Amino acid sequence: MFDTMTITKVAAGLFGAWLVLLLGKFASEVVYHNEVHGDAGYVVEVASAGGDEPAEEVDFSAVLASADASAGAKVFRKCGACHKVEKGENAVGPYLYGVVGRPVDSADGFTAYSGNLEQAADVWTPENLNAFLTKPSAFAPGTTMGFAGLGKIEDRANVIAYLDSLDD
Repeated sequence: MFDTMTITKVAAGLFGAWLVLLLGKFASEVVYHNEVHGDAGYVVEVASAGGDEPAEEVDFSAVLASADASAGAKVFRKCGACHKVEKGENAVGPYLYGVVGRPVDSADGFTAYSGNLEQAADVWTPENLNAFLTKPSAFAPGTTMGFAGLGKIEDRANVIAYLDSLDD
């Protein structure tokens, strides 16, 4: 049933399939590799509908003063996949109990911090948290936090109010 020719055919088939997959991998790296082609995205210039008027800046402290902690608890569900709010209970990210006013990189038992966080801020003030939650990669380039950020200032203020309410 198994002779030398059958074994040779099976081996040739396996090695041939492996070679096709390997060549496909090399080809896809050439086509999709960022260093070869530059940045993955591009900017499309469009005329603004409102003219050249700058967007009205909202004062974060005023939004924070009217923030709703219960609404922040709902928005925090996006963060709950990686962060816990119980003291000392780290997950993929550090626990966030008492984070408002806490020094950066200081959650007990969590050691996987990005080094760039210490360069970006010393203490997690509401303003620093707002800047970080807007777009973490812009606040601390090279951060390991893969979250894209919260686009609405009201959502950020509500989450910060919720986190601040946890430890009274």
